[in-house]
Amino acid sequence: MAERGQLPLPPAKRLCCRPGYGAGCRPGQRPGSGGGVVAEGNVVVAGPSSVAFPPALAAAYAAALGVLPLGKTQSPESLLDIAARRVAEKWPFQRVEERFERIPEPVQRRIVYWSFPRSEREICMYSSFNAGAAAAGASGAEDAASAANGNGNGNSNAAAAAPAAPGAGSTALGSPGTASPATGSSNSGGGAPNALPGGGGAGGGGGAAGGGAAEASADENRLPFRRGIALLEGGCVDNVLQVGFHLSGTVTEPAVQSEPETVCNVAISFDRCKITSVTCSCGNKDIFYCAHVVALSLYRIRKPDQVKLHLPISETLFQMNRDQLQKFVQYLITVHHTEVLPTAQKLADEILSQNSEINQVHGAPDPTAGASIDDENCWHLDEEQVQEQVKLFLSQGGYHGSGKQLNLLFAKVREMLKMRDSNGARMLTLITEQFMADPRLSLWRQQGTAMTDKYRQLWDELGALWMCIVLNPHCKVEQKASWLKQLKKWNSVDVCPWEDGNHGNDLPSLTHALPQGVNAIQDSSNRSHRTVFTRAIEACDLHWQDSHLQHIICSDLYTNYCYHDDVENSLFDSHGWPLWHEHVPTACARVDALRSHGYPREALRLAIAIVNTLRRQQQKQQEMFRFQKKELLHKGITNITNLEGWVGHPLDPIGTLFSSLMEACRVDEESFHVFSDFTDNMGQCRSLDYYHLPTHKFLEEGETFLTLAVEVALIGLGQQRIMPDGLYAQEKVCRNEEQLISKLQEIELDDTLVKIFQKQAVFLLEAGPYSGLGEIIHRESVPMHTFAKYLFTSLLPHDAELAYKTALRAMRLLVLESTAPSGDMSRPHHIASVVPNRYPRWFTLSHIESQQCELASTMLTAAKGDVRRLETVLESIQKNIHSSSHIFKLAQDAFKIATLMDTLPDITLLKVSLELGLQVMRMTLSTLNWRRREMVRWLVTCATEVGVYALDSIMQSWFTLFTPTEATSIVATTVMSNSTIVRLHLDCHQQEKLASSARTLALQCAMKDPQNCALSALTLCEKDHIAFETAYQIVLDAAATGMSYTQLFTIARYMEHRGYPMRAYKLATLAMTHLNLSYNQDTHPAINDVLWACALSHSLGKNELAAIIPLVVKSVKCATVLSDILRRCTLTTPGMVGLHGRRNSGKLMSLDKAPLRQLLDATIGAYINTTHSRLTHISPRHYSEFIEFLSKARETFLMAHDGHIQFTQFIDNLKQIYKGKKKLMMLVRERFG
Repeated sequence: MAERGQLPLPPAKRLCCRPGYGAGCRPGQRPGSGGGVVAEGNVVVAGPSSVAFPPALAAAYAAALGVLPLGKTQSPESLLDIAARRVAEKWPFQRVEERFERIPEPVQRRIVYWSFPRSEREICMYSSFNAGAAAAGASGAEDAASAANGNGNGNSNAAAAAPAAPGAGSTALGSPGTASPATGSSNSGGGAPNALPGGGGAGGGGGAAGGGAAEASADENRLPFRRGIALLEGGCVDNVLQVGFHLSGTVTEPAVQSEPETVCNVAISFDRCKITSVTCSCGNKDIFYCAHVVALSLYRIRKPDQVKLHLPISETLFQMNRDQLQKFVQYLITVHHTEVLPTAQKLADEILSQNSEINQVHGAPDPTAGASIDDENCWHLDEEQVQEQVKLFLSQGGYHGSGKQLNLLFAKVREMLKMRDSNGARMLTLITEQFMADPRLSLWRQQGTAMTDKYRQLWDELGALWMCIVLNPHCKVEQKASWLKQLKKWNSVDVCPWEDGNHGNDLPSLTHALPQGVNAIQDSSNRSHRTVFTRAIEACDLHWQDSHLQHIICSDLYTNYCYHDDVENSLFDSHGWPLWHEHVPTACARVDALRSHGYPREALRLAIAIVNTLRRQQQKQQEMFRFQKKELLHKGITNITNLEGWVGHPLDPIGTLFSSLMEACRVDEESFHVFSDFTDNMGQCRSLDYYHLPTHKFLEEGETFLTLAVEVALIGLGQQRIMPDGLYAQEKVCRNEEQLISKLQEIELDDTLVKIFQKQAVFLLEAGPYSGLGEIIHRESVPMHTFAKYLFTSLLPHDAELAYKTALRAMRLLVLESTAPSGDMSRPHHIASVVPNRYPRWFTLSHIESQQCELASTMLTAAKGDVRRLETVLESIQKNIHSSSHIFKLAQDAFKIATLMDTLPDITLLKVSLELGLQVMRMTLSTLNWRRREMVRWLVTCATEVGVYALDSIMQSWFTLFTPTEATSIVATTVMSNSTIVRLHLDCHQQEKLASSARTLALQCAMKDPQNCALSALTLCEKDHIAFETAYQIVLDAAATGMSYTQLFTIARYMEHRGYPMRAYKLATLAMTHLNLSYNQDTHPAINDVLWACALSHSLGKNELAAIIPLVVKSVKCATVLSDILRRCTLTTPGMVGLHGRRNSGKLMSLDKAPLRQLLDATIGAYINTTHSRLTHISPRHYSEFIEFLSKARETFLMAHDGHIQFTQFIDNLKQIYKGKKKLMMLVRERFG
């Protein structure tokens, strides 16, 4: 035997767990030993109730249980092969050498032969993200490999391997930013081969989601695993040689487009059925194996007998004599003299030197001789590339699909855990280190800003994965201690994200939390913030040594029928079935850990025990509430019974139980560990069907995994729990609730499931403080609107009474009710009170209100045609919905449903719509709402559809619904319109009655708000003399006090238009008393009204003109306006011009006598004052404009008999006073002398 050297060996790696058993085999059970009977194409499975399956399902189930097809036989393996295979799986070759002094060459050959991996699933896992389709391909060829291996169990590893983690997309991870070839071209030169088309690998995304089946198939073909299969099937693998534990060969990459054909040299080292190192001359830079490594590996698996197999080179050298050894070395140097000659000479010098280090070691290293005892047995993983890729994705900040790529990495970690590959924890450690080194964490902490929602979800998944890892039921103590040390190190970093976002968490610790009771209450002020790693750190204190727990997960026969179910935390229920009393999220974390580490049956057993425990607790809680019901109802207040809700919880306990149970009843080839032909199924999407599979021993008669999954989901969704603090935590509650309901909606309800719904709905209604639908709930408990809507739609076709009762109970939203109690500070037995007595910060309140509105709308739609239910729903809406916008939406929805085009209007639903509209009017009457006018118009439309009595009713009670302006300008005007009369087919009597109500409304509005309603009132009362006179008097009464000149002028013009000039004149004079035009307001909007008022007075006669001119002189100081009025008054005779400008001959008024003399003097004075005002701040650019102004002033001056003299004196005064403005005065002299 050649002796193994001690130098230069690589440092020992971590020990890696053995590839585990599949879900179809428990430890100690070989594939093929399962129960079951095959008969006439159907499988009958023994159990409490036998179930016959269809033939297709029978085949899958039989294969899963190891039942061989009838008539098929297997050749027995030789004892040598059986022993060699077991040794090759478990023992490092150095231990074999040390254990036995001489190992026969045939034995060595079989050990070396069996040491190469025999399952393609691991090759697939390490060469692509496509854990589903590619895995099918991995198994598709393993049957052929089995035959080639010379035994009937060549596929045992694949059959035993747990299925890949679901949800992993078909996206390969490449080097982002590097363009990828259009097809499967050569890998030389970078990391593009695994990238998707259209840019870097990070930007590709999932093919199936982006471009349909064709694109998905094309992307799938670019995966390294698929490309490796293509190279293998294309005959591109050659020169394959296995020397000991070293495999080498060449893989030819065919020429593609402009790229020439390339030959890649591939070398693979392996140990104990794991590939421990790979090298390829293509220069691939990626986390996973390149296509050439895949091709060579699959060649060895599928065609083992075509591979030249040699013992380790040290064994060959041991058989040579001195001459042969010298010839061997010289020929080796001759063939590769340029590469190895310097090294050969250096080694020769050291060997010839007696004191050299190389002579101090016995033997020499052999890279083909397998692993040493100290070497860790794990698959090759490029740690540096993992770190670089994660760092790159994080630096992209969520762009180019980096978030999706990181999720794919997490999915790969879960896949490794399920395969019981220790690289899962190793890879997650590398990922976590890069996450903790993300510079954005410090930046966000300094700025006080929150991380993005998608990034926050990545951290959540990181924490959940660590929880799974530390709860590995078979991890070693030193391993867990190492993880705990690392987790505490990360946890202590200041920038480590908190569990609930950027807010503290007052939840009890993981290991000390109780399902109920006052012991769960801790002093929140003494609790530190919980990070994303806190739960994993706490989980390190958990263990699996509890004998009761071990019996639960290891046996389907663990019962105790003599056990009395009297103790609160009893180990068995009244049926004798095992229960598991533990903090529910913690217990469910155990289930998730079992599933994640490839123990689906054990996870299922524990999940069933937990669900049975929850159902027993439900019964106990219901009994407890019945005992305390009178006391609690008398108090009218209650407390939160769960400090942390199960839906939206960081550990997602309900989601875990639901998924575990659903996987047990989902029928597809993956769940049964039966892998069909790869080439037949590649790229095909399988539909998931759910069956009531054979019942478990610990289920009630007629119950199945499916019914249990649905029931536990309903239990979790109906739990009363407090709304958590912080935006992210609250959004997570809503998101997880919707996700769970979405999964439930995928299940088609049958009679069995309907009974489950009825059972849980009744419990939720009668469970008091333990249910979110109990009679009295805490005001800060999470609302049930979304859940109740799902319950309502599910129960409605089967039990309408229960459906409505459930939905109506859920309509409440106590947090918005000011009279709602804030919580009882006492602590009754088994009820943990919540201390905060403050108005909660519900960041998701708008979403919650919209869900409340959706629930109400669903009930309204369903209740169409049922008067009693519509009235009940209306009452609930009016009582519980506090948002006017949502009530308005409901009113609109009800109106649309009631007036569908293909049916007659539903008058009851129309009345409901009207009532809701009236409530909106009352709610928004005294508040600002930008949709108010839309709401008012809609209400009038709705009332019109209801009938004339509804219109009359809203006008009679207008003051509780509308502002005076709305009542007159919208309501009354619409009611009086011809379109309304035609729409309602009103007779004369009905028209008069409506008109009378409208006039009464108009007068009342005018009294209350004359400024805005007087004109509308006059318009509405035109056809009734008494009402019109009353409205006019209201205007006169208000004119002296509250009305503006604009409003009065508007009404005055209306009066003139209606043929009341004297009334118009009176209102115009009243308007003039409110007006004030200064000297520089020559563009004021009231100027036209002043000119109109003067023209009206002039047309009425001298007396009216004489009365208004003093008002004009007092109110108007603008010279240009006064001069315009003066000029108009001198052109025609007062009283001789009609309203439309008709002229008549007559004597013009004198400017030397009143009232025009007063107007002329005022105009001249206004020009003088305006001139001085303008000269105070005049600039040279305004000089020409000023000269034109003086020219207009001169025209006015000259209208007086001594105007020339006055103007000359005025100019002389200007020259004297403003002589400093030389240029301006020069212009004045040039124009005016």
